Amino acid sequence: MKIKEGRVCVGELPVAEIKKKLVTDGLRIKIGPFNTSLNSSINSVFQHVKELYSAFPLVKEDEIIDFYVRLEPTSSLRRWVRPQVNFSFDGYHPFLPLPLIQAGAMFEWGLNWCIANYSHQYLIVHAAVIEYKGHAFIFPGSPGSGKSTLCAALAENGWRLLSDEMGLISLLDYQLYPVPRPISLKNESIEVIQKYSRNAVFGQTFLDTAKGTLSHLRPSNEAVYQKDISAKASKIIFPKYKKNSNTDLKPITKASTLLQLADNTFNYSVLGKTGFDTLTEVVDNADCYEFTYSNLIEAIEKMDYLCD
Repeated sequence: MKIKEGRVCVGELPVAEIKKKLVTDGLRIKIGPFNTSLNSSINSVFQHVKELYSAFPLVKEDEIIDFYVRLEPTSSLRRWVRPQVNFSFDGYHPFLPLPLIQAGAMFEWGLNWCIANYSHQYLIVHAAVIEYKGHAFIFPGSPGSGKSTLCAALAENGWRLLSDEMGLISLLDYQLYPVPRPISLKNESIEVIQKYSRNAVFGQTFLDTAKGTLSHLRPSNEAVYQKDISAKASKIIFPKYKKNSNTDLKPITKASTLLQLADNTFNYSVLGKTGFDTLTEVVDNADCYEFTYSNLIEAIEKMDYLCD
């Protein structure tokens, strides 16, 4: 399996070679615009990468690594009683250890932290971003808003995934740059997407996390292959899943959108005026809505309608 630029994918490596790289010098994976070196001796991390990152290209030897990350068991007595895992970035441990069985999830959370804290060439919005027919939609939202469920359903319905967690808006051209990764789904959303799409591929199910039950949906190969294709924001939609509600799309003002979007931005205060100018440019050139839904099929039909 080779992608258009001639890079070798993770899934093309022999299993033994993936394990060897993880344990020794690190498995060097290109994830959107970021070059990540992952080092771990934990078998569940190997399984996580093998199941969910098989289509991702490897970083070439002469390319600079952005994030050196490591996941390893703690070295205390907990190795034997309630074993735990540590996440480190360039030797720094930003988090407290988690149960060892959550190692794969910790990789995803840790990588989110790396991107949010060290990628200020972008304005970073906490949002799902998805594209269809040249229309890129930004779905900002807090946990429980239904953004990831809607994003996953659209991704399984032919839309291109740019990100489930972070909208990367370039400070130079105001385009959205993809960082397609496994989609994090929680609790009831896992079963909803499993029922919606028979082709959906999930990784390990993590029980009793701080966010409840968690699993990751593998992104499509096409989304990974198109990691270098940016998109212009066409719609900014604040989704809200509400049980037994009607499907309701309501326009909102750009002023309200700007305020809400700023609240959902990781590095808005760090970027100062540049962040404000970037956010204003994106909002000015997009249609803005609030969207309430409970029926996933109706929600997808409404999103498709907005692209016509």
